[in-house]
Amino acid sequence: MRDSRRVTAGSYPYDGSRQVASWHHHDLHQLEYAFEGIVEVQTAVARYRLPSRQAVWIPAGLAHRTTFDRARSVSVFFDPETVRDSTGRARVLPVEPILREMVIYAARWPIGRPAADTFADSYFGALAHLVLERLEDERPYHLPTTTDPLITLVMRYTDEHLDDVCLAQVCRAAAVSERTLRRRFRTVTGMTWRQYALHSRLLHAMTLLVRSDGAVHAVARTVGFGSTSAFSRAFLAYTGQTPSAFRRDRQDTAHTARAEGVHRPGR
Repeated sequence: MRDSRRVTAGSYPYDGSRQVASWHHHDLHQLEYAFEGIVEVQTAVARYRLPSRQAVWIPAGLAHRTTFDRARSVSVFFDPETVRDSTGRARVLPVEPILREMVIYAARWPIGRPAADTFADSYFGALAHLVLERLEDERPYHLPTTTDPLITLVMRYTDEHLDDVCLAQVCRAAAVSERTLRRRFRTVTGMTWRQYALHSRLLHAMTLLVRSDGAVHAVARTVGFGSTSAFSRAFLAYTGQTPSAFRRDRQDTAHTARAEGVHRPGR
């Protein structure tokens, strides 16, 4: 049943090759879920990597920029009165099968529909309760950002040379001593350079595992691990899955989404 009340929740599917959205914010909370490919969300303080089977929570009013890379995703929007989140911080959340299925089904109600729907209101209310529970189970799939020019240079150089980067190499590129870089990097980012490099390697590995069918040992070498066993241990500690299981689960999710169908809203 439709009525004259304003729409307080809805969805917006995306299906495309590569798109970089400009900086923007929404009046509604946003849950962005990737079925396939990679979605990256950047805020003023962090870059969030979203491989398939993960979702990123973007609170209302938070300025962000989104990059879609060969991605199929659905955004679900909620009125701030429906989901109370006072942190103002983006977070990456796990998406178990029931939440995934509810997000897929939510695509039938575009956020741009002209009027409220009683059934839709009830549905999004139930979905909101699930999301609130998952906000307590954040995943560490992000890297810090900064306006500090030296640390920005160091981060960029590190990300571009993951296969063989080391601290001495970074210091030469940035023309700074190791002691100065260690101290300044921790002060600016709250983490050590080695922690940053490890997280960057693992996040890039997640991307490679989703995008290609290359052997796990080849992925390990590409992101700078000397052995497959060391890579697998680090990846398991970071994601809770082995590299092979991580890839297999995301391929299964992509096949399920294609079979069930997620349609773009009318334009």
